[in-house]
Amino acid sequence: MLTIYEHRQGDHKYEEWLRQHIRIVEPDLQFKHEQMASALFPFFRATFYRWVQVWPEVCPDLDRVPHLLSIGDLHVENFGTWRDIDGRLVWGVNDFDEACVYPYTMDLVRLAASALLAARAEHLTMKPKDAAEAIHEGYENVMNEGGLPFVLEESHAWLRAIAEANCAIPWPSGKNGHQPDRQGRNPGERPRSA
Repeated sequence: MLTIYEHRQGDHKYEEWLRQHIRIVEPDLQFKHEQMASALFPFFRATFYRWVQVWPEVCPDLDRVPHLLSIGDLHVENFGTWRDIDGRLVWGVNDFDEACVYPYTMDLVRLAASALLAARAEHLTMKPKDAAEAIHEGYENVMNEGGLPFVLEESHAWLRAIAEANCAIPWPSGKNGHQPDRQGRNPGERPRSA
């Protein structure tokens, strides 16, 4: 495992590399460091670059699997809701800024690790073992169903209720509680004749 010194050296190298590619706002970087130091979960969220560096060493067997396009920085707080092109409420992963080709196992292990850390910090009410089982089951289901999105307008009413309860602004709705598409039609409605 890495010592604190080795980790700090890695942070500095990463931040120097980052400075070569983008403008860094120093007060924002300082705030990020403060957040990272405040608790384990924010530290975990902010250090995906270190995860990638140590992954082959820490999980060599899980690294020797097929590599495919992956989320990368997957954790329990990278899920949310948005409207799709037809205006339907959809739930799923909402952060793709570190997507790249990785071992497919990396997303699963990172998501399970984040669930463990969130549970320890009492930000997740599921037991870590139940969360890991749900992640595994969900992954298998999505693979078997061809990766279809969770369209909350059409199914998953329990998840829609949670999303709406946590929203400060009520969801606009059209006929039967559905959001009209760009042409003003409700889902399942036939196009209007001219």
